[in-house]
Amino acid sequence: MTVIDLRSDTVTQPTAAMREAMAQAPLGDDVYGEDPTVNRLESVLAQRLGFAAALFVPTGTMSNLLGLMAHCERGDEYIVGQHADTYKYEGGGAAVLGSIQPQPLDNQQDGSLDLDQVAAAIKADDFHFARTRLLALENTMQGKVLSMDYLAAARKLTTEHGLQLHLDGARLYNAAVKLGVDAGEITRYFDSVSVCLSKGLGAPVGSVLCGTEAFIGKARRLRKMVGGGMRQSGFLAAAGLYALDHHVDRIAEDHDNAAFLGKSLSELGYAVEPVQTNMVYVQMDQRAEPLKAFCASRGIILSAAPRLRMITHLDVSRAQVQQVIDAFADFALA
Repeated sequence: MTVIDLRSDTVTQPTAAMREAMAQAPLGDDVYGEDPTVNRLESVLAQRLGFAAALFVPTGTMSNLLGLMAHCERGDEYIVGQHADTYKYEGGGAAVLGSIQPQPLDNQQDGSLDLDQVAAAIKADDFHFARTRLLALENTMQGKVLSMDYLAAARKLTTEHGLQLHLDGARLYNAAVKLGVDAGEITRYFDSVSVCLSKGLGAPVGSVLCGTEAFIGKARRLRKMVGGGMRQSGFLAAAGLYALDHHVDRIAEDHDNAAFLGKSLSELGYAVEPVQTNMVYVQMDQRAEPLKAFCASRGIILSAAPRLRMITHLDVSRAQVQQVIDAFADFALA
């Protein structure tokens, strides 16, 4: 039985061509700055996204952590969404390791933060308060894409208030494909951006943090501090380079499959949230655990959550999406 895993787009396997690129990658010691493939990945992505420098790290969690710590000092504050990964799903690293206070705000239905609420949350220059230094946004946010007009408005607000603007762009390329723009059109509004190579792009490991030369220099020191320095990591960077050159345009297939899945489940009577990119959210309530078991018997791996998230990716075909739809149909009749 072929397994269909919809828990995340992090479960993908490297393609044969990606494995070949990894096997052929020239290597060196990246801690010494001598891995040519890592250096090339950092240079290529920084250039494509409009930044002066970049840093290859093992995970998106580390990339965001280094970004927050490079922007903020102990006792500083960053403003962030209640449901953002940097606040909710990354172990509280900014607070624990950086002594940076989060100021969470409610995310809006479209994934954005209300900029009037952001402005109101900025602390006065008073020693009673943590110093507000940074606004952190996420794009996509639970599969929702922030509009270009919104990004421009966020940039204007942070400039007016002397704040830095960081993007958790774990699925940056999903946002770019959905908007029909080059990824650099999104990142030009930000002072720093974290990009995951191991989500929609399909690489096995790695994220890249981009920013100014000084910012990345500080982040490189912090990477060593938290144990993120790797040696012959060009083997992994090669997968990222391959993904950037070959897996961006195909993201549209994942979006189409997700839209097809969402529409079909809605027609079956399931409560499905509007689908924008590669994420489908279905309200399952108390049926979540029985559905997970039912689908597992058919080789379909799901998370068990009342608000069930399913993510399409390069290892899920349209035919397999149809198998999932058929399973949901049969479950409704069970």
